[in-house]
Parts: sequence; C-alpha cells; structure tokens
Amino acid sequence: MNIETDVVVIGSGVSGLAAAITAAEGGARVIVFEKQRSLGGTSNFFDGIFAVESEMQRQRFIDYSRDEAFKNIMEYSHWRANARLVRAFVNESGETVTWLQKQGVEFIHAGINIPHAPQTYHVVKGTGEAVVKALATSAKEKGVDIRPATPVKKILREGDRITGVVAEAENGEEIQLKARAVMVASGGYANNKEWIKKYAGFDLDVNVFPVGNVDKMGDGIRMAWEVGAAEEGMGVLELLRIGPAGPGFEIKNPVEKVVVQPILWVNRHGERFCDEGIAFYDTSTGNANARYKEDGYTFSIFDDSIKQRLLERGIDRYVGWDNLPGTRPVGIDNMINDALGKGTTEIFVADSVEELAGKIETDPAVLRATVDEYNSFCEKGHDDLFAKDPKYLWPLKGPKYYAVKTRTVFLGTMGGIKINHRAEVVDKKDEVIPGLYAGGFDAGGVYGDSYSIKDSSGMSAGFAINSGRIAGKNILKFIGK
Repeated sequence: MNIETDVVVIGSGVSGLAAAITAAEGGARVIVFEKQRSLGGTSNFFDGIFAVESEMQRQRFIDYSRDEAFKNIMEYSHWRANARLVRAFVNESGETVTWLQKQGVEFIHAGINIPHAPQTYHVVKGTGEAVVKALATSAKEKGVDIRPATPVKKILREGDRITGVVAEAENGEEIQLKARAVMVASGGYANNKEWIKKYAGFDLDVNVFPVGNVDKMGDGIRMAWEVGAAEEGMGVLELLRIGPAGPGFEIKNPVEKVVVQPILWVNRHGERFCDEGIAFYDTSTGNANARYKEDGYTFSIFDDSIKQRLLERGIDRYVGWDNLPGTRPVGIDNMINDALGKGTTEIFVADSVEELAGKIETDPAVLRATVDEYNSFCEKGHDDLFAKDPKYLWPLKGPKYYAVKTRTVFLGTMGGIKINHRAEVVDKKDEVIPGLYAGGFDAGGVYGDSYSIKDSSGMSAGFAINSGRIAGKNILKFIGK
C-alpha cells in the first residue's frame, strides 16, 4: 500500500498529538501512527504540566518569570542541558496552557506540591488520560488521520532529507508512505532491558521498575539513529522512591502514604543513608535510593506512635494531587494485617527493634544503634548526621515497629535523540537532518543527569507537549505551509 502525506507522527502521546494538531492547524495533511491499540501511552498518567507566565498564574498573582525558570533549570543541570532548547521550551510553556484550553483541556489549579518551590504545576482535570482524549478529539476534528495498532518500522531517507516511513497495518500489510516531514514521539525505551542496563546501569524489574510504561522499546530512537541522528540524554531516568510493590499494593495505598513521608529510612544494613526531608523531591529520593542497586530496595521504618500521629493529623508529603497534606492513611492497619496474612515479603512487624532487625535480615546491633541515635536527634531537636528539618524528627517509641521495603521506580526515560531548539533532529556534526523532528521522552537536551523537579515541577509532561508544538510550528515552516 502506497500513501502520500505532508507529515507523519510516530506516537500518539501528548507530544505527538500536539505536533499533529499544530501542523494540521497550519494546513498540513497529517497521519499519526500508534503501535498500541489505545492512544496516549504514558501520557495517560500525569497529573499536571509545567508552565511559567501562563494566564492561570497571572490570575493567581504567581509572578515566577520565564527568566527565573530558565536560569533555575540550567543551574539544576549544571549547564549540561541545551540552553537554547530549554529557553524555547520555557518561553512556549505559558501560551501552551491557553492553547490546551482551546483544544478542550480543563485545568483545575496552578500551584506546586513541593515546599518553598515556584508554583509551576498546572493540574489538569481528569489526569493525562483526559488530555489525550481532548487532543485526539481535536486532532480528528482538524482532519488528522490517527491509526492505532499500526507501528512504524522504518524511517526513510534519500540523500540529505527524510522522505517518509514504512509502517505495518494491523493485518500485517506493509504501508509505504511518502512524507515531507516525520516527527518521532514514540515515548522512550522504559521497557527495553538491554538499553536500561547499557545506558543507565540498572537491571530492569530487579533494581529499577517502570511505572505506567508498556512496550516502550525505543523504536523511535532506534529508527532515528538509523538515519543518522546523534545521541543525547541516554541513561537519564525520571526516578523516584516508592513502596511497597507487587500484587495487592495499588499505587497511593495507605501503606505507601506512610512510607513516603520523611520518617526514618535505612538501607539493608540498618543504617540511615540520607536526610529523609528529601521526601518532597521525587528526583532526590530516586537518586538516593538508586545508590543501592545491588540490593534493589531500602526500608522505611516507623512505629505505632508515628502511625497514630499520621492517622490523627494526616500526611505531610503529597502523594499525587488527590492526597493533599492532612490526608489520613485510613485503612493502613487492615492493609498491613491482610498483607501479613498472605505472607508478604514487603512489610514486617515486630515488638522490638531487635526483632524487626531479624525479620529484615540485618544486624540487630546496627539497627538498634541507628534508632537510638535517631531518637537522640529527635529529643534534642537537631539531626547531627544529615541536618534534617527538626519538624520531621519524630522518635520511634513502639510498642510495635514496622519496616516496609521501598524501591526505585521511574516514570520514563529522558532522552535518546539529539535535537536543537526548533525540535529538529541533528546528526553527529550538529547538522540538521531536513524533515526529521523529535520530542517528549524520545528527545534529549533538556536535562542533565537527573530530572529537574524542584524549580520546574511538571517538566516531563510539559516538555512533551511544548516540544510537540515547537516541532509542529517548524514543520510548517519547513514544508512551506
């Protein structure tokens, strides 16, 4: 089957859909190919997006500027990020909120879920799934041809420019498609065990676990490399620390609400390894936990007094926007007892610190010393070891003690294809490959070695949408629309 169009988009997440709509708004003929039967991929799961100088912020007297955001993002990456790409993304972000509203996306809040941080997070109504639905509806209304269950197998290049793609229809038929521009937005490589090991140094599903990712094998990245794209950002993961894991422990369960709080955290040897006040910063928790790759987990330790405190006054750290500070972990005792009855290896309960140490297979003397030292810090109101904020120094007094395994997980991979500030793909000499664009989790350049969160919450979803819009605008210029 031979088809001809102006633009091919690989992937139906928010990056691909934003590019498709933008190109279609300018009069281009656009086809979106999606490998899965359903649309959106990982985009279905985010709660909000980053933006600065949006109309929503202006109405709420939030005066965090594009200049401030740009400088903070660059400093966070120690200037390893592509400054012109970061600037282009930041500059576009405020207008993108208005553009999304015009596409039918509803926002419910502009704020932040991190203490003392800029209010960059624009919370959507209905999570990312609603955004995907709104964008897909808008795209179809503008004439975009969206084809699920139709993976692209190859990007075609003749001479110095991109000429189309080869895709595979659901019935196995090969589709040869001529196009003047191709946008790669396939969502990264979160499920590719070989690449995660090679580039990030983790063993997938052993010491790092993907959340909300299905069949993300890096297809778009690989195909772009095959036609000459340079590599950038491989090995950077959007890490965080959560627990417990496995069947029966849905995300944001009562036990997880407790273990992500800034309580006592220890490694397998029963020793503290960080200031637990980093609980509010997902990237920091993920990075700290990721130091224990050989073990694959650490522990959150608490007791009846801490459990009761949280049941009475609620949590301090957000667990998503539906669990604000003050939310009580109702049902925690039932979940713990049910899990223990089923023989869980995620949760441990004991009548003493020494008994707890035996259950988590660590030296009782070491864990006892850790708890005693920690309690002494709580008593005098100063953490001599890691300088934890005194308001989170809660002593462990019993009578029962709890340990819960916490693991390093990630929400996506953060690079692969090198692009410039116009979302144009470049080769190893930094020369543009005419007609090839990339964005979202497939594109590198906006991060250093870690996901930027403290001053730019919502950045991964925000960059996905904004890079799609930037690509769409420049595709229109390239094809003369």
